[in-house]
Amino acid sequence: MKNSTLIGLLLGLGSLIVGMFLKGAPISSLISNPAAYVIIVLGTVASVCMAFPMRELSKVPKLFKLIFNEPKLLSRQEVIGMFVEWASITRREGLLALEARVEEIEDPFLKSGMRMIIDGNDQDFVHDVLLEDIAATEDRHKTGALIFSQAGMYAPTLGVLGAVVGLIAALGNLAEMEKLAHAVAGAFVATVLGIFTGYVLWHPISNKLKRLSKREMQLKLMMVEGLLSIQSGVSTTAIQQKLSVFLTPTERREMAEKGETDREQKAASA
Repeated sequence: MKNSTLIGLLLGLGSLIVGMFLKGAPISSLISNPAAYVIIVLGTVASVCMAFPMRELSKVPKLFKLIFNEPKLLSRQEVIGMFVEWASITRREGLLALEARVEEIEDPFLKSGMRMIIDGNDQDFVHDVLLEDIAATEDRHKTGALIFSQAGMYAPTLGVLGAVVGLIAALGNLAEMEKLAHAVAGAFVATVLGIFTGYVLWHPISNKLKRLSKREMQLKLMMVEGLLSIQSGVSTTAIQQKLSVFLTPTERREMAEKGETDREQKAASA
């Protein structure tokens, strides 16, 4: 199992159930109080609908899909390898020689940038357009993460509301102990659900979306540097050194070891 979202969800549910069992709390109480679910779940949905326009809320299903199926982005090592290869072609045959490679590029952002430099656009123009694209994408990502962070803020407070409603019901049944106990249990179940959904679901989902966005933005910034370097005609060694700043020390070491192995294999085959 490689998806951390599913792992976290299962661990969160497991910790709640096992914790209730160890404390002697009846697990059935989580199911036998539908009013708590109505207040927490529908209340959170209602609050989010009040806070965001429908145009932004319509993207929520895609965001759920995103956290369970993380986008397959190019690795930073792969990006460096591609730019080193393209820089080598450019220095031998010129920038127009890359035109045949454009259709092989699957990443829309990288393909658009490559077309702009092949078409001979000014370097400042290419730089500004690509950075504006990154800023617009990052803004959309922030909106998606904000939806879940707001849900995480509303849910625990609605848990308190559910507890108050349950206690009101309990005070109305002081003469009947069975109904009183059920009402008090329902009150605290609403609080549990509010805190659980807020801090185990919505806030972590918001954080994951932010992390995915940051990773994508860093990769796009790396592509911008690579494209501008190719347009400037820098050497393969220079472009590799420039893009290596985006790698962690471990990734740099692994890349250096791989390069050394490749050189040894080429020397042996020669």
